Amino acid sequence: MSGTFVGMPAFPQAAREAVGNTTLRGNLRHATHTIRDKRARAVAELDDWEALREAGKQIKDHTLRHLDRYLVQVEEAVTAAGGTVHWAADADEANEIVARLVQETGESEVVKVKSMATQEIALNEALEARGIHAYETDLAELIVQLGKDRPSHILVPAIHRNRGEIRDIFRSEMSEWGRPAPEGLTDTPAELAEAARLHLREKFLRAKVGISGANFVVAETGTLVVVESEGNGRMCLTLPETLISVVGIEKIVPRWQDLEVFLQTLPRSSTAERMNPYTSMWTGTTGEDGPRTFHLVLLDNGRTDTLADEVGRQALRCIRCSACLNVCPVYERAGGHAYGSVYPGPIGAILSPQLRGTGSEIDASLPYASSLCGACYEVCPVAIDIPEVLVHLRERVVQGGPAVRGGNRVVLKPAKGHAAERAAMRAAQWAFTHPGALRTGQRLASRTRRLHPRTLPGPGRAWSGTRDLPAVPAEPFRDWWQRTRGGKGGAK
Repeated sequence: MSGTFVGMPAFPQAAREAVGNTTLRGNLRHATHTIRDKRARAVAELDDWEALREAGKQIKDHTLRHLDRYLVQVEEAVTAAGGTVHWAADADEANEIVARLVQETGESEVVKVKSMATQEIALNEALEARGIHAYETDLAELIVQLGKDRPSHILVPAIHRNRGEIRDIFRSEMSEWGRPAPEGLTDTPAELAEAARLHLREKFLRAKVGISGANFVVAETGTLVVVESEGNGRMCLTLPETLISVVGIEKIVPRWQDLEVFLQTLPRSSTAERMNPYTSMWTGTTGEDGPRTFHLVLLDNGRTDTLADEVGRQALRCIRCSACLNVCPVYERAGGHAYGSVYPGPIGAILSPQLRGTGSEIDASLPYASSLCGACYEVCPVAIDIPEVLVHLRERVVQGGPAVRGGNRVVLKPAKGHAAERAAMRAAQWAFTHPGALRTGQRLASRTRRLHPRTLPGPGRAWSGTRDLPAVPAEPFRDWWQRTRGGKGGAK
């Protein structure tokens, strides 16, 4: 998988630098608390929220179990509706397909409606290398692009920026990309939004090629769905003569009826709205309206490998709502850049290491970017048990073992730097399978508890540096149970 931010260190180092940025932490705290409080109120309006959550989970799991069949059904339906389907095994193949399709139109500019799949494969950079300029049209994505920055959030990519920073970016950068910012631009939201609208409008009216992603693809009809809040998606999807949609294969739902569930849970979980202001759906092409040519690029890029993991595959249920980011205490303090991927936060910590593998230092560190508090699981609208997958991936990092990479079954080697952890787990395994030794060790620990250090020595210092060591009880539980309840003469 492409998409690792070049030069990014492992998560612990990146997070350590991020938490020292007080402006960043203030921006994140304000934004995440605001979004999650609004989401909680929106969800509370529905008496059947848990039923909807379970329905979304079941639909996604069913689709993933039968993905081969539904992928073929999508291709048949899109083709019958006048579109063309392309299959991309990885980022390079997807970028090659899109670049070729754009070049065949003779155009050198494209407008984009926000698509994390195209960020994942670094499409903008691939197009730039071919002399094709891609213009982001989502307001937050525009801010990131103008600021030569990286996205920091799934829903609000510029969440790490405040209004003053955005004003300065517009003032200094807009003129290089097109229409300059108005004279005397202030940091009021209305003026910033108007500046972006004027800047983008000329691009919408000029562009002949649009590139999009999709929130959902309906297998039975070949219909693609994009939900958004600004109207930029509607412009990108309807004005250009050619539309190219790059979509991960996990975005499929079997039936039109299935949208009923997700069009309730997605907006409430993401923007805390009852429904999205703009929900665009299109099926192929028509001679009377919209693009005359439509291409659908179905992207694998590690998804089939993820599907082969019985525990990790639940990450493919994700509908990119970002609710898990907004409740995560780690994300709130470290921000999205520390994850080194377009998928930050808890979902990124389990998705990126599966799509890209755990071979790199940053991907091997991501499963540890969590306190395992479980808040992410509680808010997930498709019930992804993120803590379960995190622990599963930690085991893979430390122990290695069988996995699927590039469609082939391989045996992964343990990551470097975990020798002490492996030794500790093996010692614990031996102790728990030898009750006599465990009992002796517990009694010895209780009798010497006043001599125990307050911090761990050696590699353990990293753990106890931010935590208090639990106090050893005066007697082991086994002895206490035998003395109070387990013995014949024990207390009743």
